[in-house]
Amino acid sequence: MRGTVHDPSRPDTPALLDRWGRVATDLRVSLTDRCNLRCTYCMPAEGLDWLAKDRLLTDEELIRLIGLAVHRLGVTEVRFTGGEPLLRRGLEGIVEATAALRPRPNISMTTNGIGLARRAGALAAAGLDRVNVSLDTLRPERFETLSRRDRLADVLAGLAAARETSLSPVKVNTVLMRGINDDEAVPLLGYCLERGYQLRFIEQMPLDPQHGWDRRNMVTAEEILDRLSTEFTLSPAEEPRDAAPAERWLVNGGPAVVGIIASVTRPFCAACDRTRLTADGQLRSCLFSQTETDLRGPLRAGAGDDELATIWRDVMWAKPAGHGINRADFAQPDRPMSAIGG
Repeated sequence: MRGTVHDPSRPDTPALLDRWGRVATDLRVSLTDRCNLRCTYCMPAEGLDWLAKDRLLTDEELIRLIGLAVHRLGVTEVRFTGGEPLLRRGLEGIVEATAALRPRPNISMTTNGIGLARRAGALAAAGLDRVNVSLDTLRPERFETLSRRDRLADVLAGLAAARETSLSPVKVNTVLMRGINDDEAVPLLGYCLERGYQLRFIEQMPLDPQHGWDRRNMVTAEEILDRLSTEFTLSPAEEPRDAAPAERWLVNGGPAVVGIIASVTRPFCAACDRTRLTADGQLRSCLFSQTETDLRGPLRAGAGDDELATIWRDVMWAKPAGHGINRADFAQPDRPMSAIGG
């Protein structure tokens, strides 16, 4: 993996500034590349070649780097992702250490929800603020076909447990796929409205290890809005979007909202405020980066905080203007979503 070269033209600021004027304050931390589902759009039935344990950052290394990001680099939000972050044995301890940082960052987690029912209380007590749970269908047989596992009941139980604790707002992430689950836009929104969950539809992105993504199979934001409008009255939310990835729509006049993340058809790169750390200690300035910069090596070689912070700042200074999905020369990242982190 290629790193970056220090650019002396970078302004002397501790923040994670890029040359386009954006400042990264939202850190996505992948805790593992492993997952207990085998979703057809994410990985093959047999799974992937998982990272060896000695390549993964230890709990102590993760906590040090998160602390560096908060104390030295201006990060105010930390989101734990995977793979499936609930598979990380030390998760509660990592959350607790993150919550103890001052200034305290907002702490969230993206999960498939399996195992959340029994751990939601402990995670809330450790300091987790909220969760995003992936849910692409309400039909058990369809869930099993999509994920190759019969675990829908566990996901729904995890959602309910999150709602019953202080992990709020509970957000649901849904990817609609043409001819597979695109008939469930209205039922999914109805289900979430009844239970007080915030639903967010996400356009399918080219991040599968098979590199089989086909734009023609992607259900667009415009199509999602059209389908929802057959049963609900939608109006743009008035509060500013800022760097949030989702466009928000009031449902039937509010206060309930639905979000749509249109990464492909309505890119929001110009307002991106994210920086990424993979489970094996690689820095990524963009979800679709073709290059990564190693932090694990310098960290284990004894690098001090100043050196690590400089590496991180240089990575973000070199961040491209956008992901380039809609360019003719776009190339999918070599690593799939499960290895990059959501």
